[in-house]
Amino acid sequence: MTIKFVVILLLLLLVQGARPDQLEYGDDDEDHHDTTVNQMLVPRSHQEDATLILNNLLKEYDKTLRPDIGVKPTVIDVGIYVNSIGPVSSIDMEYQIDIIFAQTWVDTRLRYNSSSMRILTLNSNMVGLIWLPDTIFRNSKNADSHWITTPNQLLRIWNNGKILYTLRMTINAECQLQLHNFPMDEHSCPLVFSSYGYPRDEIVYKWRRNSVETSDQKYWRLYQFDFMGLRNTTDVLTTTAGDYVLMTVYFDLSRRMGYFTIQTYIPCILTVVLSWVSFWIKSDATPARTALGITTVLTMTTLSTVARNSLPRVSYVTAMDLFVTVCFLFVFAAMIEYAMLNYYSYSIRRPPAKTQRMAYSSFNMGRTPRPMMPMGNSLFWHDYDDNCLYECLDGKDCKSFFCCYEECKEGGWKKGRIHVNIRELDSYSRVFFPTSFLLFNIVYWVSYLYL
Repeated sequence: MTIKFVVILLLLLLVQGARPDQLEYGDDDEDHHDTTVNQMLVPRSHQEDATLILNNLLKEYDKTLRPDIGVKPTVIDVGIYVNSIGPVSSIDMEYQIDIIFAQTWVDTRLRYNSSSMRILTLNSNMVGLIWLPDTIFRNSKNADSHWITTPNQLLRIWNNGKILYTLRMTINAECQLQLHNFPMDEHSCPLVFSSYGYPRDEIVYKWRRNSVETSDQKYWRLYQFDFMGLRNTTDVLTTTAGDYVLMTVYFDLSRRMGYFTIQTYIPCILTVVLSWVSFWIKSDATPARTALGITTVLTMTTLSTVARNSLPRVSYVTAMDLFVTVCFLFVFAAMIEYAMLNYYSYSIRRPPAKTQRMAYSSFNMGRTPRPMMPMGNSLFWHDYDDNCLYECLDGKDCKSFFCCYEECKEGGWKKGRIHVNIRELDSYSRVFFPTSFLLFNIVYWVSYLYL
């Protein structure tokens, strides 16, 4: 009996020791289950709150009416974040800009009371359910909103009725370029926006603090321009439909000259210098000098045509037009110089030898000129200049600036005139052409770059 009693007592003790363990594990499982339930109920509660808030806000909301209609104007704070600018087209007179356009206003109809959700961040599906400003970009030729992978729109509603609406778009805006100083020109390209239908007593636009910001400029596509800065203004546009608040952002751009220096200016200068080579070629080398003159003239014509391809067909003269035209005139003048020299040297034949002797006898020359010797189609004098233009006739003074006889240099014709030796025309051109072209370049570059 004693043994049986001891065994029963041990069994009872074991059973009582196992029950607390089971209860303890059971409590842990229950606590774990409660925690899981609580964790799932928290987001579900916020979701239900947001849905309930939106349903209550939109229940009697009329999106066709602006906030505070008939009470006061709706004030819209605007801001712009510039992702990139460019390219700028001089031919089409437009530029492309990628921006994020932000508008903020207060709509008292969208106020709500919620201690857990102070801000509602919504996607583009909510945009079409509330009133939005009818903002337009007045100088845009076309504009595209970004829709990949979803519409790039953001809508936030605060519990006090404040609304933030942002939209990313790419705009091709008009920019009237004044090309008088091209390619050393600077421009201020505007981006103008306003309300389309609401006048100033209905909607008032205001710039936010730090309203226009820009991204890193190394990603911009301003190939021919440097970005100099920006500024924003507020104006009032008066029309027959009313006065509208006009907001404008000006982007200051300065053109880079590197491309045009390589493509136009340097080739024009080298072509002009090449035309001067003819001044060192003998005057009787007609084929060489003629070929060189025609080649340089045609080269300048081609350069002039290429230079105009990068410009719209404006009616005024640009700085590049002026430079190319002057270079063309220098090249053309070099060819005309040889034409004059060749004409006066070879085209006018001498009078007969007898007449020439009579003419010289009137000036008491002391010796009779040697006879002419025919050579080809031209006549050459052995003892007198090949470029003789006019004869000194008996009883008549020379009436020209050009005289070939030494005796003609003494006489009444010289008074008030300059004596030019045709034989030395190439020598004069070697000095006159480079000097005048150098002076032109000094005046040109100083005027357009520093004045």
